[in-house]
Amino acid sequence: MSKPSHEITVNRKARFEYEILETYEAGIVLTGTEIKSIRHGSVSIEEAYVVINEAPYLINASIAPYQFGNIHNHEEKRARKLLFHHLEIKKLDKALSLQGLTLIPLSLYFKNGYVKVLVGLARGKKLYDKRESIKKREQEKSIAQLMK
Repeated sequence: MSKPSHEITVNRKARFEYEILETYEAGIVLTGTEIKSIRHGSVSIEEAYVVINEAPYLINASIAPYQFGNIHNHEEKRARKLLFHHLEIKKLDKALSLQGLTLIPLSLYFKNGYVKVLVGLARGKKLYDKRESIKKREQEKSIAQLMK
């Protein structure tokens, strides 16, 4: 996977709350006012997740209404269709049927003029795993301080 050209937003809680097993890049179906609002940075994916019914959908992602929009402005938390390859959808659907796995958006970014979503196949962390993550982060901070 190539590096995102312009990152819009990152789900910071995702890597703390979940153990990321695999990541996938997906396109997202947006309306005109949604893309304009995203370009202004009025988007949040903190509480968002992905479900696969007939197709994968991004649920609970918040894209604020465009401030210069008219009566055709978009709904803030509507379900947005994600564009995966057919084989990836089958693989993800099979993985989601396993117990404890979920799909969460990790980041939103522009790539070649299109908005892309980095989606992670994840397993929820237990409390002791979170404590271990905090301890590891603090150790890295102290090592960085000593190196200066």
